[in-house]
Amino acid sequence: MTTFHALLILLLLPLQSPPSTAQRDQTRYVDPFIGTAGHGHTFPGATMPFGMVQLSPDTRLTGWDGCSGYHYSDDVIYGFSHTHLSGTGISDYGDILLMPTVGTVYLTAKNGDQTDKAYASRFSHRNETAQPGYYAVKLDDDKVFAELTTTKRAGLHRYTYPRTDEANIIIDLAHRDKVINSELRVTGGRTVVGWRRSEAWAKNQIVYFAIEFSQPFTSYGIAVDDQIIPDLKEARRPKSKPSFASTFGRAHLSQLRSLSQRSA
Repeated sequence: MTTFHALLILLLLPLQSPPSTAQRDQTRYVDPFIGTAGHGHTFPGATMPFGMVQLSPDTRLTGWDGCSGYHYSDDVIYGFSHTHLSGTGISDYGDILLMPTVGTVYLTAKNGDQTDKAYASRFSHRNETAQPGYYAVKLDDDKVFAELTTTKRAGLHRYTYPRTDEANIIIDLAHRDKVINSELRVTGGRTVVGWRRSEAWAKNQIVYFAIEFSQPFTSYGIAVDDQIIPDLKEARRPKSKPSFASTFGRAHLSQLRSLSQRSA
């Protein structure tokens, strides 16, 4: 009897069709926006299982429903930071924020409740998409299309600008959490490195980072006491509040890679 059943199984196995690619690709059923409204406290950005980087837009900086940094009811994006929590009841992370802009450089995220003369931008969910490992949105104020993806240790940004001579990228190390100390250093025509020590849920969190741009910037500056000093290569808090601004001449498409390393 045992031999009969074994033979029967062997005869039936070749008759079964292998699963199709569509059947194997279960990620098509995933909606990263689930939990981003109400009290879900999730974020829609790009990450990998057990990945070090959670690259996602930040739309809300305070309040219980802003724990993940994103809430579906919001219509303003402050920028794209590299660390986020999902499903927690307390906020943290939001480290190393980048934001593409066009024209005059502003280092303040918002001007009161407005995004005029500030680096934050309005957006619409009609121009926003998310799937596992990928996020994209059109920033309405400056007409920049931002795309995000990650590896296990790095975040990759791709910004498509309108044709302009003033395509900027802002790096804000003072974003969101209380910053105890930080440093930012320009190491080449396409590279910036630094670190940030912050306090929120984690009382002493350090994130080190290195950023590489796909093309050299034509000008740059680091802000000290909220004033941009052109060509300044290094600044450190608490003596200053370092933020970085770079401009790319005649930029249309800019890609950058950021590598983050955490230390508790």
